[in-house]
Amino acid sequence: MDLQQLKMRTTLSVHEAAQLLVSDVASVRDGELLLAHAIERGALHANITRWATEQWEGERLEGNIDRMRTFIEREDLDAWLKTEARAGLSPI
Repeated sequence: MDLQQLKMRTTLSVHEAAQLLVSDVASVRDGELLLAHAIERGALHANITRWATEQWEGERLEGNIDRMRTFIEREDLDAWLKTEARAGLSPI
């Protein structure tokens, strides 16, 4: 799925949301880590699916968050991005 199609979606997986956040200097993995951290600290609402210890696939995210099956509503992502910007923080 290309970025234009992702921008039109109302619900995104952590992986898809990370794809929207990345720039030339950051990787999708960096975006996934940033989003997982925000979800774990309660700054970003998500419908969370976690891996059981024996089910881990690839590199882990904070809290064993499943990057493909944890979903973020686009309006929640946008609100979080605005909050980060107001605080003077650049997500990526």
